[in-house]
Amino acid sequence: MTGLLRQVFDRAVLVADPMLCVPRALPPRPATGRVLVIGAGKASARMAEAVESVWGPCEGLVITRDGYGRPCRGIEIVEASHPVPDGRGLAATARILALLRELKEGDFVLSLISGGGSALLLQPVEGVTLEEKRAVNSALLASGAAIDAMNTVRKHLSRVKGGQLGAASWPARMLSLMISDVPGDSPAIIASGPTVGDATTPADALALIRRWKIAAPACVLAALERGSGVVPPGDARLSRVENRVIAAPSQSLEAAAELARSQGVETRILGDALEGEARDLAFEQAQAAKRIAAELKPGDSPVLLLSGGECTVTRRGDGVGGPNAEFALALAIALDGAPGISAIACDTDGVDGAAEVAGALIGPDTLAKARAAGVVPGEELARNNAHGFFAAIGDQVVTGPTLTNVNDFRAILIEPVA
Repeated sequence: MTGLLRQVFDRAVLVADPMLCVPRALPPRPATGRVLVIGAGKASARMAEAVESVWGPCEGLVITRDGYGRPCRGIEIVEASHPVPDGRGLAATARILALLRELKEGDFVLSLISGGGSALLLQPVEGVTLEEKRAVNSALLASGAAIDAMNTVRKHLSRVKGGQLGAASWPARMLSLMISDVPGDSPAIIASGPTVGDATTPADALALIRRWKIAAPACVLAALERGSGVVPPGDARLSRVENRVIAAPSQSLEAAAELARSQGVETRILGDALEGEARDLAFEQAQAAKRIAAELKPGDSPVLLLSGGECTVTRRGDGVGGPNAEFALALAIALDGAPGISAIACDTDGVDGAAEVAGALIGPDTLAKARAAGVVPGEELARNNAHGFFAAIGDQVVTGPTLTNVNDFRAILIEPVA
């Protein structure tokens, strides 16, 4: 039944496809005034495609990750770098802001936001260059900080995050449709909340930089000392903005669970908002899986443990990895070839870390495969080289662009052993 692991992952991705969830959330197209579609994120181009499948050709501009573009009849799609931003995202964001400045009270903005938007939608605050913003972003990604901490810093170094995009649409009306990739599904955290009022302060951002030992340039620290333009909750400029989460990790986990149950598998969802170091979470779930395995008797139904959320990796080595592959490698080490236990860990956007790999599969034979391939699991984990490890043994999961993003997906299958 190990094929079930890939099946449940594919189902989790499918139910988050914007072509399914966007049409259900769309209101009728406004009959009067100018209608503008904007957005950013790994799923945003697919969201735009879904909008035009219902509304027909629209005016607008959406920024997505390289390779995630989609054919649209009216909305312009710009591809840019992720997870570290580049000049294409910077220029496209400036164009979005220019479009918003043209709007009047009778106009309508449809904002399409998904995970990845923090890097793709960017306008650094005054006194901070793109290269300096890139340096901070890279340091945050390597620090092990959770997504809410990273996005707090990003908001206060931006002229578009933390409600500022929504405020820029005033006095037009805005509906922001969001696909969540963050634990808890808070609209203020998804893509750093460009259309959502934010209660954090520059002092909060400075404290996080110190806590996570981010080597921030002097100009960045000075900018945070000066303050930022983050828009607080209740600001009048956001009074005509509605934010709506239309797809979330919990929905994908439930769909995966339903598929597993239809095949006679007992399914337990451990949570859709799990956070922490990938290797630590792997150890915890390995212990849980071994306890369940010890209780199963021949003839019992298999048990599937499902979880989502966003793990982190504190970069210590020089390898190529991501939180899902690192989880899978640490899990294989902790299970130590335990019979009857297999697992999959993948990012639903098809990109784990900065690699074009969704994640990995493991089974009771993973460590034996490693020995045959001449790779040492513990050494590869210490180097943060999980992608290299699974490439060597042939157990990477490569999907290509999935065109959506509801974050990490983990499934551990425990089968009774005769």
